[in-house]
Amino acid sequence: MNQPSKGGPLGLTTRGVNHVALVCSDMARTVDFYQGLLGFPLVKTIDLPAGLGQHFFFDIGGGDHLAFFWFPDAPAPAPGVASAPSLPDRGDLPSAVGSMNHLAFDVDPAQIEEYRDRLVGAGIECTEVWNHDDSEFGLSPTVTDDVFVRSVYFFGPDGVLLELAAWTRAFGPHDVRGGY
Repeated sequence: MNQPSKGGPLGLTTRGVNHVALVCSDMARTVDFYQGLLGFPLVKTIDLPAGLGQHFFFDIGGGDHLAFFWFPDAPAPAPGVASAPSLPDRGDLPSAVGSMNHLAFDVDPAQIEEYRDRLVGAGIECTEVWNHDDSEFGLSPTVTDDVFVRSVYFFGPDGVLLELAAWTRAFGPHDVRGGY
C-alpha cells in the first residue's frame, strides 16, 4: 500500500505524506508524549524568526513526519470546532469543515491489541479495538473478511484525536460506491 500516486490531470505524483503540521501549547509536553511515550524520534527543531515560536518534526515511520508549531500567543483549543470533541465511543465525532478530525498512524495488524494494552498501561484512555467494516453501523464484533481496518482511538496533548490503524485487506473496486 506504499505506492506513489498516479498523478492525475496535473501530473502530480506524490509518495505519501511529507508531514502534517499541528499547533501545540507546550513543546516539552509534546516532545515527552510523541518521542518519550510513542517513540517517534524528534528529528528537527526550528526557532522561528522574531520570536514567533518554534517548529519541530517527529519521524513517524515510512518516510512520513508529524510536525508541530508552538506559537506564544496561539488561540485556545476549540474542541468540536477545530478538533474532535471526544473519543468516538464517548460522544460526538464531528468537527468543523476544514478542521483536522483525527490523525491515524499505520500499524501492523498483529500488534494492534498489544499496542492498545501498552497505551492503557501508560495511563492513556482509549477505545477498545474497533473492527471497521461495511455493515450498517460500520463495526463488527469480530474480525471477518469484511473488516478493512482495525483501530484504537486516544487523545494526545492539546486534545488531538489520534488513531492506531491497521489495514486488514487491500481495497478493490467494490470499496468505492456512488452517492458521494
